[in-house]
Amino acid sequence: MSTRPTLSFEFFPPKTPAAAEILMASATDLQRLTPDFVTVTCGAGGSTKAGTFEAAKRLKDELGYTVGAHISYFGTPKVDLLEYAETLWEDGIRHLVALRGDIPDGVNAGDYNHDDYFQFTSDFVEALLATRPFDVSVGAYPEKHPDAPDMAADIRALKLKCGAGSKRAITQFFFGTDIYTGFLEQVQEAGIETPIVPGLLPIADFARAKMFAVKCGASIPSAIEERFLQSSDPQQTAIDLLASQIDDLTNLNVSHLHFYTLNRADLILSAFQKLGKI
Repeated sequence: MSTRPTLSFEFFPPKTPAAAEILMASATDLQRLTPDFVTVTCGAGGSTKAGTFEAAKRLKDELGYTVGAHISYFGTPKVDLLEYAETLWEDGIRHLVALRGDIPDGVNAGDYNHDDYFQFTSDFVEALLATRPFDVSVGAYPEKHPDAPDMAADIRALKLKCGAGSKRAITQFFFGTDIYTGFLEQVQEAGIETPIVPGLLPIADFARAKMFAVKCGASIPSAIEERFLQSSDPQQTAIDLLASQIDDLTNLNVSHLHFYTLNRADLILSAFQKLGKI
């Protein structure tokens, strides 16, 4: 039997006190799976920076998690980003997920195309590591970043990000193991040696997941869509699908799995229970 991979979980910053308690309850429940770390996202243009910081602090201080804060460079001056990174370091948050970040609707990216702003994630990673020895993760896109001109260009960008000192690259979610293995082949052919961590999205709501997939450039195989359309118990279908993905990747000797929790614990816990790994 394959050894269970190490795990990590992504949360998003809550917008209300009630949502904050849901987040903390889910994070508490997921402690049963002893994750290596958790991460907290940020909004487009760094719009939820305060919420990211507050949620990360609570997860670290109240639950004892090793926490990674997402930090995105688009639209924020270099000096402000590095000051924020220093604030995170001083508060004991030593892991960063460094990203360009989404470009907010109605914003002209060209307005930020000058030296006061980072232009490439690789340069951002280098600057962060020049200030403090952070544990830096970056993003990877098995089906290409929506803004990349082609897959070859995206792989070149990934190689630069990894070469800048990133410890790992966490993938966008995918629903076919062949998508991940095909991506790994391209990564290896490019000479990238940084670990490529698969990111998994439990499908709590199929319509919402499909919307995410369209936005992120991820595909949903027709067979999976058909399973949900015909299912009389979508939650069980989601558990079965997630358990299958975990099992397939574990059998490939993947060493670490990252979960996009959407601040829910139930589907992830049920999938591991189904596999007898909890």
